[in-house]
Amino acid sequence: MEHQEDIDGIKIDRSHDLYSSSTFSFPKCAPLPLPSPTVPCNMIAWSCSDPELQSHEYIKSHFLILLQKYSNSFVAYKYTDKLRYYTLIMFYFLSRSIKLITDIMLCTFKRLRFQAVMISGSRECIDYLQLMSCRGRMLRAGRNLVRLSSRGYRPAKGQFGWLPEPPKSAWTPQGEMSGETAQRVHLVNAFRRFGYLEAELDPLGLAKTRDMPELAPETYGLKSGAAVNEKHSVDDLVDQLRSIYCGPLAIEFMHIANWEERDWLARNFENTISTELRNEERVKLAKTMIRVENFDHFLATKFATVKRYGCEGAEAMFGFFSELFDSAPEKGIDQMMLCIAHRGRLNLLTELMQFPTVQMFRKMRGKPEFPSDVQGSGDVLSHLTSSFDHSTPDGSVHITMLPNPSHLEAINPVAMGKARARARTIEKGDYSTERDSRVGDGVLCVQVHGDGAFSGQGVVWETLALSQAPHFRTGGSIHLVTNNQVAFTAEGHIGRSTTHCTDIAKAIDCPVIHVNGDNPEEVVAATRLAIDYRNKFRKDVFVNLICFRRWGHNELDDPSFTQPIMYKSIESRRSVPTEYSERLVEEGVLTTEEIESEKKAHTEKLLEAFRAIESTPPVANHLSGHWSGMVQAPKSVERWDTGVDLDLLRFVGAASVQTKDGFNVHPHLKKTHVDARLAKLTSGEGIDWATAEALAVGSLLSEGVDVRFSGQDVGRGTFCHRHAMLVDQETDECFVPFNSMHDGQKAFYEVANNLLSEEAILGFEYGYSLDSPRRLCVWEAQFGDFFNGAQIMIDTFVASAEGKWLTQSGLTMLLPHGFDGAGPEHSSCRMERFLQLCDSREDQIPVDGENVNIRIANPTTSAQYFHLLRRQVVPNYRKPLVVVGPKILLRHPQAASSLAEFAPGTSFQNVISEKKDAAKVDKVIFVSGKHWIAVDKARKEKGLEEKVAIVRVESLSPFPVADLQSTLKQYPNAKSYVWSQEEPRNAGAWSFVNPRFENTVGIKLKYAGRRELAWTATAIGQFHSEENEEVIRETFE
Repeated sequence: MEHQEDIDGIKIDRSHDLYSSSTFSFPKCAPLPLPSPTVPCNMIAWSCSDPELQSHEYIKSHFLILLQKYSNSFVAYKYTDKLRYYTLIMFYFLSRSIKLITDIMLCTFKRLRFQAVMISGSRECIDYLQLMSCRGRMLRAGRNLVRLSSRGYRPAKGQFGWLPEPPKSAWTPQGEMSGETAQRVHLVNAFRRFGYLEAELDPLGLAKTRDMPELAPETYGLKSGAAVNEKHSVDDLVDQLRSIYCGPLAIEFMHIANWEERDWLARNFENTISTELRNEERVKLAKTMIRVENFDHFLATKFATVKRYGCEGAEAMFGFFSELFDSAPEKGIDQMMLCIAHRGRLNLLTELMQFPTVQMFRKMRGKPEFPSDVQGSGDVLSHLTSSFDHSTPDGSVHITMLPNPSHLEAINPVAMGKARARARTIEKGDYSTERDSRVGDGVLCVQVHGDGAFSGQGVVWETLALSQAPHFRTGGSIHLVTNNQVAFTAEGHIGRSTTHCTDIAKAIDCPVIHVNGDNPEEVVAATRLAIDYRNKFRKDVFVNLICFRRWGHNELDDPSFTQPIMYKSIESRRSVPTEYSERLVEEGVLTTEEIESEKKAHTEKLLEAFRAIESTPPVANHLSGHWSGMVQAPKSVERWDTGVDLDLLRFVGAASVQTKDGFNVHPHLKKTHVDARLAKLTSGEGIDWATAEALAVGSLLSEGVDVRFSGQDVGRGTFCHRHAMLVDQETDECFVPFNSMHDGQKAFYEVANNLLSEEAILGFEYGYSLDSPRRLCVWEAQFGDFFNGAQIMIDTFVASAEGKWLTQSGLTMLLPHGFDGAGPEHSSCRMERFLQLCDSREDQIPVDGENVNIRIANPTTSAQYFHLLRRQVVPNYRKPLVVVGPKILLRHPQAASSLAEFAPGTSFQNVISEKKDAAKVDKVIFVSGKHWIAVDKARKEKGLEEKVAIVRVESLSPFPVADLQSTLKQYPNAKSYVWSQEEPRNAGAWSFVNPRFENTVGIKLKYAGRRELAWTATAIGQFHSEENEEVIRETFE
């Protein structure tokens, strides 16, 4: 037909008068415009059919209006008179999509029976929507679509660190089903849903088997013995279903909302059951477990009093690890981040992860873990780690086991954070520029848990909640739960309120594969299914390895005190490797001689390492790979030039508020944020806190350093000051100006608004900071004292990790602080807790250097903040930084700086003193933080500017001894020295600075501040004012 054209496979009827309309010109043979990497294009097919509608003029007129309004929309329209059937096909840019959909619904739904099907598009638009004829239902569905499509403050394609997912396939039921067939389908689905509850999962045979009435065919009206077909009966069907879903390998997946996933899991699980390992694979598995068991026996002989937390009873876990490591290259995994607690850790390190056995034996002998020239003390045996390349015929994968503290499950978000950071390093997944990339490409996070901790630790849920969250997801972790059926002494009925310890996985819509630990081959099968599921759907998947613990919590513990029946059963049975290898001997796959030969060769290898304990020196491999060129921080105090060329600062400052054409900035922000910032950059004066931060971020980006800010409301800022991401007031589109500074930009600014979590989020950001020193990683608490929800991460990672494991981190924590009447939970960042965690010596012998474990600063000007941020990246070593952040200083004129204070040659000042006639000063007031403004105001009111000097201590750790000594020399006639703070006496910096002033500066400080309090601050305005007045009165007494 001469009036038909094929555009990208779509038949377009051009005979209708719409195409000849004077208001619209259809491009002849126009190719479908391809979406650019940063500007997505979506396609929706809209269809409507209304037998009562006599004319299509209504829809025509409204759509012509839309076409005129949205010039970047590509539309094809088709009308068939016989069927009164209308089809509208739209290709539109995402930036216009919300308004476009809204207008279509408002114009059309009231009159037409309408159907919309998403053909392709972003995740924010629904994949499939069918609108029925009722007008009310159509309007409700329309409102729901607009609500789902709204991208307010959400990441989308084109925003750094977020790769939109491909559309999920829609499924529509087709065909008919007889009543008898439906009964059988109900039975099949019952086994798929409940079969695991009758599965043979307990290797000890102690668990009570549940009788599920849902698995009885009579429940669905099926009679026992009734024929299913010519050869099989209902009983045969039940037996087959029971063998698949109720054996030593079982699965939970029917809770998953997505039909495609359920269908895939059913098909692949049923295929998995019928797949057997090749004989060579079985022999390899048996020999691996033999060596693992032999290692435990060797340690029991040579190191009888050492707590080794062996894997006796859980040796089948090595079927999981071996299969996972070997399959990774075939699945496109280049990097693997692994976290595991103590159970079986030593076996895994020596057997599969190339950890030097002699170094482990040295550790067991109590010898130093690190060379004498390395600053670090080491950690307990069960926290050793390894990083190595694992090669297979399909390629290689780099596998890293992260060091972990004894706080169970705390390592989980750290592993996720490092996995995501590694994806950024290799530019895969969410950080890829390839059009066919998917989140999770190239990097896999593997988390190994214990059953009791997995059920009991809150950080587990916080971490799982991140699994699909923007800017945190890793494309799905593979979880292995080493289920001992007892946690220390707490059995399952004590340690949880659910049937299985893995039931929490259902909350994030993920499958759980249960496997009996007595069946190593089933463990391999479960692992293969888990890998394939994760590879296809990029979601978390859980393998629940139900096993036992031959000894107590450790080898020196007697578990029969609390679990006598369980341990009678354990003592009466043989080991898993023994039973499996003997089964292979009976089948003729393996011989007894081969087993003994394997044990002998392995024992000789262990003995060789044992004999070398005394002659082998310790090693430290902490500054290699991405950290090559870095050093441990020196013991001296250093000053680094962190200033930047002023022209570059003006450029990045302007870039921080630039927007693309047509972007609708909020009018208030246009005036107070965009225009105000440009004016400050032009004048070079009044650079406020947010502008200084933007200058630090932009200058680092220009130097090729990635910057990541994470926190609750971090994009806008809790105090509405940052506005690192702007939101279009018409479309809800988010835009991060810094990511469009110039063509060919290499470094980017990832702004990660996160869920309301502290522990998992801080752990994640800490892990992110470990991957590369060429990043600035910042976590901002909504209010300073909210960090206490993450105290475990601070104690066991941030403050102590380098000393224990030599792992450096430049993580920066911004903790808003200030006593302004906001009450107990919104005033203090409890700096005293961080000061207590410092390894700064009270006598300052030796004086603090750059090698303190954690830096703590309380800056009072925007320039000081700028230099602090840049200083986290400029040196050739990394230290965590705690910034006692401001609230009122964010906009206070006395905290603003001139642009000259950011210039080359400038740096962070540990102490800020005043330039005045020093001979007249008889009193020196030392303060830290924004309290100096209140003190300065009172000094002016009292007319004491000449007699009283105010010294601001900006750096608390390292303690600035030399700077304080030189500052005091400026005031030779001073007779009185006061430490003034707004915090209570048992809080703030007083307890930290007082002995250090006396021991190193040689002066006795008088305290002026609030009295000791059990809480941080009052919430009563009257009391707050009275306390402020008392602090000022004591300061000037």
